Parts: sequence; C-alpha cells; structure tokens
Amino acid sequence: MNKKELVAATAEASGMPKKCVEMVLKALTANVIAEVAKKGKVQLIGFGTFEARARAARTGKNPQTGKPIKIVAATVPAFKAGKAFKEAVNAKPAKKKATKKAK
Repeated sequence: MNKKELVAATAEASGMPKKCVEMVLKALTANVIAEVAKKGKVQLIGFGTFEARARAARTGKNPQTGKPIKIVAATVPAFKAGKAFKEAVNAKPAKKKATKKAK
C-alpha cells in the first residue's frame, strides 16, 4: 500500500475527505520525523515506537572487491512494533471446517 492508497482507505474508513486525511498524515509524519531527529521517542500504544538509535562504527566488506572498509558511526531511525501490532500480524486466520459431501 502506498501513501495515496493509505489516504484513500483511511478517508473511507473515517468518513473524512481525502484532503483532510492527507493533511493529517503529512502533519503526523512531520512531527514523528522532527521528534526522532531530536533523539526523542514517539510511542503509539498498541502500534509501536519510533526512536533514534546509535549505530557503532564497524568494519564492513566491499561486496565488489572483498576488501574491508570502515563504516562510520551513525544515528538511525528505528521502529519497534507494539504488542497489539505484533499479535495482529501473527494472527492465524480461522480454519474452515471440512464438510463431507453427500453421496
């Protein structure tokens, strides 16, 4: 699902106009980005947490030449799914009971 499809689905589910949903989505993403950029955390209970994590410097390998290269330390955005999100993703669909055909 891309952004346009997400906006359309959310507008349909909420009964709000697509323009309003798009403005809310833009504001939400902008606020999440701004908070994580300040090394803050955005926690949406049941959905997940957006945060900045420090990645240490390390030695990698150039895939073309196989030579070792130094990878500098960096701060990267991270998302950790919440319990309800994980459970929804891992939920198994209900199995249909097999019915016997009458002969």
